[in-house]
Amino acid sequence: MKRLTHIDARGKAKMVDVSAKPVQVREAVAIGSIHLQPATLRLIKSNQIAKGDVLNTARLAGIQAAKRTSELIPLCHPLSLTHVDVELRVQSDRVEVTATARIAAQTGVEMEALTAVSIAALTIYDMCKAVDKKMVIGRIRLLKKTKTTCAP
Repeated sequence: MKRLTHIDARGKAKMVDVSAKPVQVREAVAIGSIHLQPATLRLIKSNQIAKGDVLNTARLAGIQAAKRTSELIPLCHPLSLTHVDVELRVQSDRVEVTATARIAAQTGVEMEALTAVSIAALTIYDMCKAVDKKMVIGRIRLLKKTKTTCAP
């Protein structure tokens, strides 16, 4: 069994030292969804939610959240992201949220992608809670993460 990297020899939480790792281009893609009532989805698509443009607001919230992940999750490294994209697709029973985060660094960006998905979904929830009491956020997960060597 692998040892947890965020736990020291005494069992206390610690930030992982990545200073000896090489800088690589790293990308992570996460996905999740929020299930809504059909009437709520119609309101979102026709931009008739009282709080404003749900999809655009959620996209911006997800991007902002990715940039602030280290402020929310105690052991995450503060990162200067080079790219964050949040896509929202309205389906028949849900809004599917996909986030991609990219960086050239010594550590990965999966937490940033996952945070972007989570906050985008929570923003949809917040904006629609007055009209839909049955919303469910779920299946937030990492789809993929990659790293490639930087060109000299």
